[in-house]
Amino acid sequence: LAAHLVPPSGADTEFTDMRAVWEALPDTRKREIEHLKVEHSYWYSRVLGGGPQPTEEERATRPPACHPIVHLHAPSNRKALYLASHAQNIVGWPENEGRALIDELIAFATQERFIYAHKWRLGDILIWDNLATMHRATPFDDRAFRRDMRRTTCREREIIDA
Repeated sequence: LAAHLVPPSGADTEFTDMRAVWEALPDTRKREIEHLKVEHSYWYSRVLGGGPQPTEEERATRPPACHPIVHLHAPSNRKALYLASHAQNIVGWPENEGRALIDELIAFATQERFIYAHKWRLGDILIWDNLATMHRATPFDDRAFRRDMRRTTCREREIIDA
């Protein structure tokens, strides 16, 4: 992520190391959840953030994806939680129970002890691993100031269209 235009205050980006979060969970909680799968939906997080409900045509362009709630982060050989704002529900669970668990885990992961907050300066470039981190922007007055951040995404493996 490269900073091309930065507001005078706010608009920081907070990062959480989801490997450290996993390691800090009580062993009983780890055993309860490590076999679960989470449904992730771009549209869920977009609506949650105040965007409009997607059309059926839009939904078809980005269908939900299911991922294990915990995975082995290969580069570090450490387990990591795999959650963020796209996490909609726990597969096979009633919606209210799944949301409660996701909300609980995200609240645990966003404790100050796990967060690095980057205060952007013009020209800064940050690189992170989406398989081991969760990130979010902090609020700023977007009616008075602009924020121009440009993202480049790299993949470890070639994407082959089916």
